[in-house]
Amino acid sequence: MQFPHPLSFSSLLSLATPMADPALHPETSPHHQTQPLKEIAIDYTPEACNHCPESNSIALTFDHRGGARWRTTTRFHYGTFSTLIQCPKGNTSGLNFNIYLSSLEGDKSQDEIDFEFLGKDRTIVQTNYYTTGTGSREKIHDLGFDFSDGFHEYMMKWGPDLIEWLIDGKLVRREGRKEGEGFPQKPMFLYASVWDASYIDEGRWTGNYDGSDAPYVCLYKDIRVPVGNSVESSCDS
Repeated sequence: MQFPHPLSFSSLLSLATPMADPALHPETSPHHQTQPLKEIAIDYTPEACNHCPESNSIALTFDHRGGARWRTTTRFHYGTFSTLIQCPKGNTSGLNFNIYLSSLEGDKSQDEIDFEFLGKDRTIVQTNYYTTGTGSREKIHDLGFDFSDGFHEYMMKWGPDLIEWLIDGKLVRREGRKEGEGFPQKPMFLYASVWDASYIDEGRWTGNYDGSDAPYVCLYKDIRVPVGNSVESSCDS
């Protein structure tokens, strides 16, 4: 009499465990698979942006030259974007540090999703999103730490009907598509910049620039972008 070949424990487990359904478990969706960022484009002041592809790190400096801005070389249509950020120390009043998605910076009809650090208060961060150039969806979040004290992870998860903002793995904001309202749907670049925002709202937003502790260096590392969701490489439109 022959007995069937015994199944291993791992084989039994695979039979007993159903495959994850991406609709029920969005973290398994191809939209949310990520990879390290390899290439960037620098929009202005390249000498103030130091990119090291080998360590997947970027340093942006604000000083007498002004600031700088980098972006991905391609747009993405949905996905998860994350990075570890350490904002500058010292008196950062007036400055804005950020990580954000935009269909095209400077376009009056852009879609956008962002984290913005406001230099007047190192214990908060602002989230916001735009559709066809319309924002005014700002929310302020208490970080529970000084954003210049070490690295913290900031993540944006963007899908056709849902946006989530996470800090150190903790969900801080969730926005779903609402009937009759706009929602970000244009392919977007990942951007980051350091700039003087003192002129906005007469300094009430970020404070007034002091500059006594310049140069200010904002550090980004372990920058991750979606796998397979790149749509094109032009930034002309």
